[in-house]
Amino acid sequence: MAPNKLPAYQAPVSVSDEARIKQVRRIFSTITDRYDFLNHFLSAGRDIGWRRFMVRRLRFFRTHRLLDLATGTGDVAIEAARTHSRLQIFGLDFAAPMLAAARSKILRAALADRISNLQGDALNLPFPDGHFDTVTMAFGIRNMPDRARVLQEIHRALVPGGGLYILEFTTPQGRLFRKLYFFYLNRFLPRLARLFTSNPEAYQYLAESIMHFPYPDDFVHEIEQAGFAEAKKFPLTGGITYLYEGRKAVG
Repeated sequence: MAPNKLPAYQAPVSVSDEARIKQVRRIFSTITDRYDFLNHFLSAGRDIGWRRFMVRRLRFFRTHRLLDLATGTGDVAIEAARTHSRLQIFGLDFAAPMLAAARSKILRAALADRISNLQGDALNLPFPDGHFDTVTMAFGIRNMPDRARVLQEIHRALVPGGGLYILEFTTPQGRLFRKLYFFYLNRFLPRLARLFTSNPEAYQYLAESIMHFPYPDDFVHEIEQAGFAEAKKFPLTGGITYLYEGRKAVG
């Protein structure tokens, strides 16, 4: 283990996966109306650039279908549709209020003919094998109780040669920057969120989930363990966010 490195988060044995899923669904269902504003405000608008960076790296070569997991209010799906004109996009999320907000944004963007949303579980994807060229997920994998199973399901749903792209927060590696970032997550962010949302506890959960997510090299290893080749990582904004990529081997 690297110096000053926190252990990867382990869910308490007394909390079942089903209970954790219900807790996360409840949290995200209560902050939908302020979700986009707070994401942009609390990241100083950097979340927009992170998503654009990921979307511009996407590649499509056979099905021209994209699956966006934990699609939330649809930002990745909409950006992908605007950037890749031939793309058919499926957004999946387990929180109905998020999907309702995404639907409104998709209609305003006149993209309803290219983006379809459905409520579902990333642990059991409702799609056949080899259905997508690409699967994306932005800031959702840390909320899932069984990352290995999610990654295996993604691998199954991809065509040979298909790509996995995951954006996720992590904790910066530098000691000073990490201390400042922990202060921001634990003290500043929840107080600020209290001004804008009726459920500031959701942002305390956000802080805890970030601090307990695996370090970048460890998560790359998890991607490889799920069967992906060419796994790599790209640090963004000083390493507070990473883009992770992997590819399903051909043959």
